Amino acid sequence: MMRKITLLFLLLNIYFIDAQEKLTSSDCVIHFEASVPLFEAVEAKNDAVSCVLIPQKSQITFVAIIKKFQFKRDLMKEHFNANYMESDRYPKAIFKGLIEKFDMKDINEIEKDYQIKGKIEIHGRSKIIAVLARIKKVKDGIQINSNFTLNTDDFNIEIPSIVIAKVSKLANTEVECILR
Repeated sequence: MMRKITLLFLLLNIYFIDAQEKLTSSDCVIHFEASVPLFEAVEAKNDAVSCVLIPQKSQITFVAIIKKFQFKRDLMKEHFNANYMESDRYPKAIFKGLIEKFDMKDINEIEKDYQIKGKIEIHGRSKIIAVLARIKKVKDGIQINSNFTLNTDDFNIEIPSIVIAKVSKLANTEVECILR
C-alpha cells in the first residue's frame, strides 16, 4: 500500500513539474494593417490567439484561427475569409519558432530585445522568418510584443484585380501577448 501511495505521489509531482514548464495564453492579440493611402483602411484584430512558450527549450508557438479576425465592416471580413484567406480550407495560421539566447533567469521588468526564428504557415504555405520581439516580466506573467511585415505573395494569397490598388500586399503585423 505504501508503495502505491509513494508512486501516486511521484506521478503527481512529475505532472505538476511538467505543467510548470509551459507558459500559455489563449488571449494574445494579432493586429494587421494592409492599407493603401487615399483608400479605406484595411485592418483587423484577432484577440483569441493561443500561444505556448516552453522556456527550457526556448520554443514558442502561436496559433490564430483565421475566422476570428474582426474588421470594422462585415463585408471586409466576408471578403477576407472567402476571397483572400480561404479560411474554410485554411482555418489556422501557425508560427513555431525558437527565441534565441532566451533564459528565464534574464527576464525581468526591463524590456529586452530577442530574435525569434521559425516557420510561419498561412494559407497552406510555409515560410521561415526571423522577427524581433520585446520581452519583459509583468505583474500577470511574461509579456511578448513584436512588429513585423508579411507579404501576401509569400503565402500565395491573391488580391483580386478589382481591389489590387486598394489593398497592400504588405501586411504590417503586430503581436501582443501575456503568458502565464
